[in-house]
Amino acid sequence: MDDFLAARLQMAFSLGFHIVFACIGMVMPFFMTVAHFIWLKTKNPVYRDVTKAWSKGVAIFFATGAVSGTVLSFELGLLWPKFMEHAGPIFGMPFSLEGTAFFIEAIALGFYLYGWGRLKPWFHWATGVVVGISGLLSGILVVAANSWMNSPAGFEFADGQYFNIDPVKAMFNDAWFSQALHMSIAAFASTGFAVAGVHALMILRNKNVQFHHKAFKIAAIFATIAACLQPLSGDISAKDVANRQPAKLAAMEAHFHTEKSAPLIIGGIPDEKNETVKYAIEIPGMLSFMAHGDFKSEVKGLDSIPKADRPPVAVTHYAFQIMVGLGMIMLGIAALYFFALWKKRNWLAQNWMHKVFVFATPAGFIALEAGWTVTEVGRQPWIIHGVMRTADAVTPMPGIAWSFYLFTAVYISLSCIVSLLLYRQITMVGRLYDSSTQS
Repeated sequence: MDDFLAARLQMAFSLGFHIVFACIGMVMPFFMTVAHFIWLKTKNPVYRDVTKAWSKGVAIFFATGAVSGTVLSFELGLLWPKFMEHAGPIFGMPFSLEGTAFFIEAIALGFYLYGWGRLKPWFHWATGVVVGISGLLSGILVVAANSWMNSPAGFEFADGQYFNIDPVKAMFNDAWFSQALHMSIAAFASTGFAVAGVHALMILRNKNVQFHHKAFKIAAIFATIAACLQPLSGDISAKDVANRQPAKLAAMEAHFHTEKSAPLIIGGIPDEKNETVKYAIEIPGMLSFMAHGDFKSEVKGLDSIPKADRPPVAVTHYAFQIMVGLGMIMLGIAALYFFALWKKRNWLAQNWMHKVFVFATPAGFIALEAGWTVTEVGRQPWIIHGVMRTADAVTPMPGIAWSFYLFTAVYISLSCIVSLLLYRQITMVGRLYDSSTQS
């Protein structure tokens, strides 16, 4: 394995690990504070127990996300020093603001975890709200930095030098809103379905049904609302990509030839050598409409992009198809759940409904990983779109392959430890619930 590939794989593995725990850390505090709010209003002890159980999960994910995020920060400097040398002064503002949001989140989480019985009830609840808001802001600010890589702004570049730097314009670049919106909703959808699926499984196992039913309902509402909003944010994001990064859109859709009334390709196996797609379903004119709002508009294909500047088509296309396919499945589950709430409330207590959510437990996170694959692989060969190539940013230090093996082993070990902690936390819920009902 050459050092360039090892550096890319290490960054990909680190990001793929971190994004799951970061998203859970962003979203779970909102679940926690909703349960806390209901307890304060109703004094139902079950909601207090749900709040306490979820708060311990928030602490675990906060610690894991903080550690893995710190590693990512170091990796940017160690693996991609040329990138940080030039880009750091331009897009450093969102990273510094993210650090501030992180500190606020850490302080508020400390107040929340140790505030039971020590702080006034509504002030205690407010500290949980601060945890959620600051965590969400942290994610949005990190996405602002990534969106700058896709849509560089806030500087002028000539003769290898960057000047007239404007950090505010860099942070609020053209891709910022669409990426932040899409990512935030994806975090709620993926975490919501995962949490709802875990509690649905406990209901099916007939363990502390009342406790898990309350928790399931909160998570399911968040998940299904987010699943309904996600296609709208995806449409905004896709239109933005069509205007700014036509090569990425072409790779996403395996669209090799520039044409008007371009068809939407569903599935298929891209053949990059012959620039064809086998076994695909085509919907005439739909890609033109989805990209530009007109069934007859022209959509640029990969044939309009120099071969040296084309992203890997197969990986980008398959990842995009996975993301969209799972998004449609989650949307279908959301429609089913809302129909049950509206017309068939007896369905909500049926085992098959809970089995549907158990089946969907990993769907959001698989879609999330696929979406980030589209974002990152679809930008290649650029680390800063149109400005700096990824190959030019990698460190000249040898032996990166060994670093990749070491970090992979560390992340796998950390995943096992976190999974064990979460399993113990879930199994302890029964004792927590039993003790609360007896008090």
